[in-house]
Amino acid sequence: MASIALRFPPSELPESALRLRDEVRVFVKEEIEAGTFQPAVDSWLSGISPEFSRKLGERGWLGMSWSKKYGGHERSLLDRFVVSKELLAAGAPVGVHWAGDRQTGPMLETHGTEHQKQKYLPAMARGECFFALGLSEPDAGSDLANVRTRATQTEGGWLLNGSKIWSSGAHHAHAMVVLCRTSPKDDGNRHAGISQLMIETDQEGVTIRPINLITGVHHFNEVVFEDAFVPDNMVVGEVGGGWAQVVSELAFERSGPERFLSTFPLFLEFLRVAKGTRDARIQEVVGNLTARYTALYNMSMRVMGMLAKGERVDTEAALVKDVGTRYESELTEALRLLVHERGSFAEPTRFESQLMKALLHSPGFTLRGGTNEILRGMIARGLGLR
Repeated sequence: MASIALRFPPSELPESALRLRDEVRVFVKEEIEAGTFQPAVDSWLSGISPEFSRKLGERGWLGMSWSKKYGGHERSLLDRFVVSKELLAAGAPVGVHWAGDRQTGPMLETHGTEHQKQKYLPAMARGECFFALGLSEPDAGSDLANVRTRATQTEGGWLLNGSKIWSSGAHHAHAMVVLCRTSPKDDGNRHAGISQLMIETDQEGVTIRPINLITGVHHFNEVVFEDAFVPDNMVVGEVGGGWAQVVSELAFERSGPERFLSTFPLFLEFLRVAKGTRDARIQEVVGNLTARYTALYNMSMRVMGMLAKGERVDTEAALVKDVGTRYESELTEALRLLVHERGSFAEPTRFESQLMKALLHSPGFTLRGGTNEILRGMIARGLGLR
């Protein structure tokens, strides 16, 4: 079987993106000094602030690449990459709008009806409407083709039954796009008969159950549908065409800077504490982590450049997610091993607080967005190795 080369063509940030980067850095610095937020690890999931999201919307930093017709700003995906990277590095509270801005919005602009675009996209770009993801299911793991949530056709629409799990921020979301089966499973083609339906979270037949992390933080949820009615005008794209739609959507989910920057605020805090050190072991670890970060940054930026050209990047995106999420966990462990003191849970320093949170969150890094084991199978298939 012939192997296929990975593609990471060079991509440079334009001057406009570099100016934008500086604008975001000034904004973030001012917000921190004003006490709007404190930098935190894993802020793109557990950092919830509708007020902060609205501020981003006011500055045109949500829906950046969408059409102006739908409230967007028609800027490049590299511009959005820069904004995302700076907010993540600063540990800003972007969790409430993250999934919608990253993937649901672009998916609706491509596959949604005019009604759906007009109803949701402008409000999302203003930071006033938030979406959760309806992908993973109990007992299905990362195998999205094993979807069991079912929609049965009824007069004027569909009755949705089943459940979704790990739906981050669903308790804050106004709506979610649900991957479901709309026709019986075809053993010859597991991807046939799968559709995407949009449903609002406050309607009858939708129950949101919290799943707390070990830290006690609530951002995960199980969402249960019991004869929840979805009108025909809330079907996204073609009935039965959901698999192709969600595959293109996942490229945005897996290749972004959130796949290697979840623990970056911890790294920055460590650099602040260790500034000026002559400890050779610390210098070696910092050098190693910085070099790996630089490589991941360039990989992610280059994938974004290919997405901007409309290229398919399933394999490259999966690789960024695999390598990036392992880096997040290994960064946390490397810094833990450099700390001699146990730390005080009663009055931890800023570094200790970040480290404890990163350690408790790290088991999920390689699971969310598709387990790395599953993604390695996808990478092998994309390279023609299986």
